[in-house]
Amino acid sequence: MRRAHDASPRVDWPTRKRQLRALQTMLHKYREPFAKAIDEDFGGRSALETDMLEVFPSLGNLKHALRHTRRWMRGSHGWASLWMLPGRRALIPQPLGVVGVIVPWNYPLLLAIGPLTDALAAGNRVMIKVSEVTPRFAEVFASAMAETFPPEWVTVVTGDAQVARAFSTLPFGHLLFTGATSIGHHVMRAASEHLTPVTLELGGKSPAIIGPGARWEHAVERIMFGKLVNAGQTCIAPDYVLVPREKLDTFVASARQAAAKLYPQAVDNPQYTSIVSARHFERLSGLASEAVAQGATSHELFDTPAQATRRRLPPVVLTGVHDGMRVMREEIFGPLLPVVPYDNLESAIAYVNEHPRPLALYVFDTDNARIDQVVDGTISGGVTINDTLLHVAEHTLPFSGVGPSGMGGYHGEIGFRTFSKEKPIFRQARWNGAGLLNPPYGKVFTTMMRLLLR
Repeated sequence: MRRAHDASPRVDWPTRKRQLRALQTMLHKYREPFAKAIDEDFGGRSALETDMLEVFPSLGNLKHALRHTRRWMRGSHGWASLWMLPGRRALIPQPLGVVGVIVPWNYPLLLAIGPLTDALAAGNRVMIKVSEVTPRFAEVFASAMAETFPPEWVTVVTGDAQVARAFSTLPFGHLLFTGATSIGHHVMRAASEHLTPVTLELGGKSPAIIGPGARWEHAVERIMFGKLVNAGQTCIAPDYVLVPREKLDTFVASARQAAAKLYPQAVDNPQYTSIVSARHFERLSGLASEAVAQGATSHELFDTPAQATRRRLPPVVLTGVHDGMRVMREEIFGPLLPVVPYDNLESAIAYVNEHPRPLALYVFDTDNARIDQVVDGTISGGVTINDTLLHVAEHTLPFSGVGPSGMGGYHGEIGFRTFSKEKPIFRQARWNGAGLLNPPYGKVFTTMMRLLLR
């Protein structure tokens, strides 16, 4: 792939357009096989949820790229600054070469197609490592890519964690990893061997703050929606909720009503997603039981018990939690929702800031001053106000983390620029005054420097 890029480094708009349209056609053609494979890998995930969470945003991102890439490719041109006249300057985006993408299991289609779209729009060749946790999807996706693109343009790599480790050591032009913060350390360390630039989309504990002026039922419903789609196996799902202390019991009752409305009889509802593996099911069960053993109270939102054989885990709200519990230290990635009471908005903001910076933050209130107080007083990868998850679906906004939740970003124009080298160019005019600064330095030079240093 590197040799193919070096042989033809300039990728024109017709070629990029043709590739993006091919990807668009492939998504429509394989929409049902992808959904079926993901359903089998999870042991139960509705095709309707795959359409909403993976296919729809993938197609939206492609349409956005097709509409705007030609303009992004132009770069910028103009006159140089005053003392560099009559020279001209330009900033020209160029492909980096071969981009590597490491895809997680929770949204295997979306988190492969999103970076692929941006990298192809930027004129790159792309190598994708899909997760071994979703083997059926990996097989279908690799076949679809091989049918759509020649291997020197797009290559899909399958295999276990050892393959992923080897993949992250390759000398890519850029490497994008989406996954756990703990694995992000290893990916960045491996990439540093070749000084490969990285974009890391990690996880962490994304808070939802219900302000004192929030529309209560709306806030609880949207938080439960964000928590329960894909059974909470979402990197930007609300990981815990901060509520006014006097509303703690009310939240539990409202969450139970909202969950029943969204997913009636959760474990027996075919639209409610299973936990992806027995290991993850056991991990989530352990987080809940350990929290209860350490003093938390578990509020099951449904009467139906968990079904370990089918990996069906009904949602649970946890109160009485503290930072000594694993459920409050680790990213949950499942339908467990701790609730933390606060006495005033300042203390809620302080609580968020006392912990690692999250990938997402959600604030619910009708008062813009309070909303601004939360947004200005915290640092997070992204924010959605009076809803959850939706900032990631907006193609004009980058998807990005900060600190332990990641670095760099992609989506839309930001993604195009992430996977491009914006080359600065200065074009000197035939007739110019640069020679006035040549040595030997005399009176003319001294006069010129006096002017330049004013």
